[in-house]
Amino acid sequence: MRIDILTLFPEMFSPLNFSILKRAQDDGIVKINLVNIRDFAKPPHYKCDDYPFGGGAGMIMLAEPLFNAIESVIDDEAKIFYMSPRGVVFNQNKARDMSKLNHIILICGHYEGIDNRVIEHFKVEELSIGEYILTGGELASMVVVDAVSRLISGVISDESTQDETFSSDNRVEYDQYTRPANFRGLKVPDVLLSGNHAKIEEWKIKSSDINTKKRENLKNTKKN
Repeated sequence: MRIDILTLFPEMFSPLNFSILKRAQDDGIVKINLVNIRDFAKPPHYKCDDYPFGGGAGMIMLAEPLFNAIESVIDDEAKIFYMSPRGVVFNQNKARDMSKLNHIILICGHYEGIDNRVIEHFKVEELSIGEYILTGGELASMVVVDAVSRLISGVISDESTQDETFSSDNRVEYDQYTRPANFRGLKVPDVLLSGNHAKIEEWKIKSSDINTKKRENLKNTKKN
C-alpha cells in the first residue's frame, strides 16, 4: 500500500519510523510518503492560509497549494481522506476497508480547516478519530496509518488480528497474561496453565463476554 500524507508539519511524523511500521516499510509492504503542502505554495512567503469569506474566527487553508499537492501524488487508484472532526468516526471496520486499498492520500488540516472546494473537487471523504478537537490533522492521520497498516497482510500475523478487540461484533478481547505465573502473589488463572485447550477456549469466551459487558455498561453510564 502507498500512503501519501499531506501536511504543513512533516517533522511531526517521526513515530512512523519505529517498530512494526518501520518493518512494514523496510519490507516494502507499506510505503509512507510525506508531502509538505508549503512546498506547493507561492514564493516568497509560501502562504498557505487566509481569512474566511463571510467572516469568522481563525484562518482557512488555501485551495491552491492543496490542489497542487494532491495533483503531485494522485493516481487512478488513490482514495483521498481529510482528517476532520465533522467526518465519519473511524473504527475497526473502516480500518479493514481502508486496508484493502492500494493508495491512500491523507490531508492534515490545520487552523480552522481547509477550503471546501478541495473536498468538493476531489470527492474527499472526511474522517474523524473521535468527537473532540485537535490542533491539526497530523496526530489523527498517524492513528489512521497505524490502524490500517497493521491489517495489511504481512505486516503482522493474520492470527494476531482475528480475535482482538473489535475484530468481530464489537466484542472486547479476553484478558491476557504472561510469565511468571505468580508475580508478587498475583496469580494467573489456573485454567490457562492447565493445558486443557477446550477449557481454555471456554475461559477466553467467558472473559471476552465479561469485558464486553463492562464496556457496554461504561458506555451506558456515560450516556446517562
